Amino acid sequence: MKKPRGKPQKRRSRLGVLAALFVLGYCIICGKLVYYGIHARDETASIPPGPSMLASRPDILDRNGQLLATDIRTVSMFAEPIKVVDADDAVEKLASIFPDLDRRSTYQKLTNKRSHFAWLRRQLSPKQQSEVLKLGIPAIGFRPEVKRFYPGGPTAAHVLGYVDIDNHGVTGMEKYLDQQGLSDLASAGLTGVNTLEPVKLSIDLRAQNVVHDVVVDALTRYESKAAGAVILDIHTGEVLAMASAPDFDPNDPHATGSDGWLNRMSGGTFEMGSTFKTFSMAMALDSGLVKLTDTFDATKPIRIGGFTIHDDAYVPRRWLTVPEIFRHSSNIGTARMIDIIGMDKQREYLKRFGLLTRMETELPEVKTPSQPKVWKKINSITVSFGHGVATTPLQTAVAGAALVDGGELIEPTFLPRTAEQASAVAERVVKPSTSDTIRALFKLNGEEGSGKSADVPGFHVGGKTGTANKVINGRYSHVLSFNAYLAAFPIQDPKYVVLSFCDEPRKGDHGMTFATNNAAPMVHDIVARVAPMLGVQPDFGSNLLVAY
Repeated sequence: MKKPRGKPQKRRSRLGVLAALFVLGYCIICGKLVYYGIHARDETASIPPGPSMLASRPDILDRNGQLLATDIRTVSMFAEPIKVVDADDAVEKLASIFPDLDRRSTYQKLTNKRSHFAWLRRQLSPKQQSEVLKLGIPAIGFRPEVKRFYPGGPTAAHVLGYVDIDNHGVTGMEKYLDQQGLSDLASAGLTGVNTLEPVKLSIDLRAQNVVHDVVVDALTRYESKAAGAVILDIHTGEVLAMASAPDFDPNDPHATGSDGWLNRMSGGTFEMGSTFKTFSMAMALDSGLVKLTDTFDATKPIRIGGFTIHDDAYVPRRWLTVPEIFRHSSNIGTARMIDIIGMDKQREYLKRFGLLTRMETELPEVKTPSQPKVWKKINSITVSFGHGVATTPLQTAVAGAALVDGGELIEPTFLPRTAEQASAVAERVVKPSTSDTIRALFKLNGEEGSGKSADVPGFHVGGKTGTANKVINGRYSHVLSFNAYLAAFPIQDPKYVVLSFCDEPRKGDHGMTFATNNAAPMVHDIVARVAPMLGVQPDFGSNLLVAY
């Protein structure tokens, strides 16, 4: 009996179909692998050679082109929870690389099966990324990002500010850039890595390094709660250097806590003590009601409204000339001058000097001065020697610059400004003759008064010290003080104003805690190092020839 011949043929045809299907499936898989190899998404790859449209920020440079802030390319790690196979294993492996990993939070993210995306770690280093890749955890990927980097660390922290994890400016000039439209450009996708021009500041990195060093040193040298200093170009209003301590590292602003975040130079207000006598002297002379040759009775204290205004023990108990009142820093003499010009004129001048209103500048962290709600005669008298009105150290320096540079007030800037641009925004606050007199009084105090400890041979520093008792629980302390020195150099033809301060110093040179023993020496150290950098030519006069 013959076997039917159709079945073997059917079997062979079925095998052929299966083989064809296997070949087709293999080809599809290979094709997909090739496609994914060529067209893999950036977020699942390592750091790409050149992402085209990452949200970036412009480089920030100092006035000489030195780099202050820049973007660096990095990656951030994410997970696709719906694809996670073993969340416990993934958490354990990641914790071996990141000891500070929040295991509970990470586990919750990985087990949320309704989520398609979850950040696990932002801004990894290349080494960390490599170690994670070696773990071979499914559903873990990387996205390219940019991270802000500050080469100088805390050197210019309060000027530059810092950015958040998403590269948005939080404080300082970084925040200012966002306010000028950078954040809008970023939202529109117009801030690629090669689309932004660098931003140049007025800061001189060389001077900034010096000021920062001196300010930080003052914390330990004088056991101060805080310290700060600024250098202003008198003719343009440019801030060449400014530092406040405690400070922080903008590369990791949360590392040292929040104490260092406050920029005390522009964001803190203080009673500036006897530095305010500079402004009282200027308004008295400028008004024409007081002459340089006038004398005032400083033989005994002034009693008013239940208060007693007295001088320190070193002030002579006699009638004092105007220069003597300034040199000896007489509260009594200053009070008697202000009594002549009157409260209304005093307030008018203080407003002119910009000491009662919020200062205008690019830096966002600027605090408004405080003043008495109702001015009485006792307020007028105490304000004349620096108690009762609290201003920022920076605006005190700005007002001081106006009084030694011809009498024109120029609002400060952290951006480059020419002398012509400065002239366009300058406002006259006192007569040139008044400015000449204040400059002479600065010189006198720098040579014979409390400013001698700030003088630098060849550069002739002049200025006015201020030691203000701190208000503690509503009463003035006889132990804690806020010390400042408002100075200019070279005083015979001023080019720069320097203001330094020590807040609650517990030590000072020669065992004293007055401004002449700490704030003034800070100015000395700054000028001695900075003056040659800024091209100031030393003047030793005839003494140099005598030495030979």
